[in-house]
Amino acid sequence: MAHRRFRFGAKATKAASAKEWSQIARRAEDLGYASLQIDDHFGSQLAPMPACVAAAAATDTLQIGTLVAGNDFRNPVVLAKEAATIDLLSDGRFILGIGAGWLRSDYRAAGIEQADARTRIARLAETVRICRGIWTGKPFSFDGEHYRVAEITGYPKPLSSIPLLIGGGGKEILSLAARERSEE
Repeated sequence: MAHRRFRFGAKATKAASAKEWSQIARRAEDLGYASLQIDDHFGSQLAPMPACVAAAAATDTLQIGTLVAGNDFRNPVVLAKEAATIDLLSDGRFILGIGAGWLRSDYRAAGIEQADARTRIARLAETVRICRGIWTGKPFSFDGEHYRVAEITGYPKPLSSIPLLIGGGGKEILSLAARERSEE
């Protein structure tokens, strides 16, 4: 196994202005953090994707990403395109943290039915396959149990091989994360 340098990341969720959010991101970078990540809930916090773009624009080396985006809150094709765009605009510094979703109040607030854990994890696994397929920049189709994608060519193609961080606990989600790790 290759040795990896130990790194620290920071997490932030709120700012009262663009200036304050930029200052938070620059401070994390100045303090030597490797990443700044934001979670994905419908409470009093910033929306993660625009916040990632703003943090990337305010910094030069800081990796930025979600910790973690709720899979059920975005269509996988839209998520793949947003992630690839952020990766391009950040010069390859985006990390996609994604999870199956868990917080009941988020589902209620968004008017989305919260399926059982096994179904949510199965949808997450399909989303990961779709993102990886779209990020190749080649025509991609997928016909799964939960999602279907017909001949889409992902644009933009990410600059980096976008790292995936699978969030969650329990045997099923950890098995998914282990499968993804072995496919890297």
